[in-house]
Amino acid sequence: MATTSFKTVDEYLAAQPEATRAVLQRVRAIIHKAMPAAEEVISYKIPAFRLEGSRPVIWFAGWKRHYSLYPVNGRIVAELKEELAPYELSKGTLRLPLSQPVPEKLIGRVATLRVKEAAGR
Repeated sequence: MATTSFKTVDEYLAAQPEATRAVLQRVRAIIHKAMPAAEEVISYKIPAFRLEGSRPVIWFAGWKRHYSLYPVNGRIVAELKEELAPYELSKGTLRLPLSQPVPEKLIGRVATLRVKEAAGR
């Protein structure tokens, strides 16, 4: 996917395999619920959400066996340590297996914390 430039999140999702697309559409809806005022954009060739014209606050992307949320920084890791424990974390990236149910509450909490961080800037 990284070699294609998408203009919209819908284009990005349409290019995903069907199973991945279904998971990413659910992730998109969860983030929308947590960030109702956010605008969808493509940034770094993947879907992102930004608030009031600012730079993006949270990104998500689909891969072959997982999907990811970015950034999941030290403050988020500290606050959600137990909830994040079953998942792979690496350099600000939360990797979630496509083969497992979407952790809706966790994704919503990550998005909410990113909004709070953005408001504090």
